[in-house]
Amino acid sequence: MESLTQSFAWMAWTWQTATFFTGIVALLVFMTIWERVSPSGERHGVLGITTTRGDRLFISLLGSAYIHLAWLGVMTAELWWASIISVVYALAVFRWV
Repeated sequence: MESLTQSFAWMAWTWQTATFFTGIVALLVFMTIWERVSPSGERHGVLGITTTRGDRLFISLLGSAYIHLAWLGVMTAELWWASIISVVYALAVFRWV
């Protein structure tokens, strides 16, 4: 039987990758606890669709992925700027969508 580290050896597990996935898991756990404590109602935002908190989280994560991909394809500056733009984007999504 392979050890756990050998079975994941094909992946580029750097500290940045581990931080990213840990952040996603922490966000999902936080959103689950928040939903249990204070259930969200549906909201009709600027996109013209009815969304819940979970929908807005998904839209934020998807948009952030596109922001990072576009940044990598077009810009030469540090990727941290794309992360900052993504946080601002996510705040806007949770506020107005």
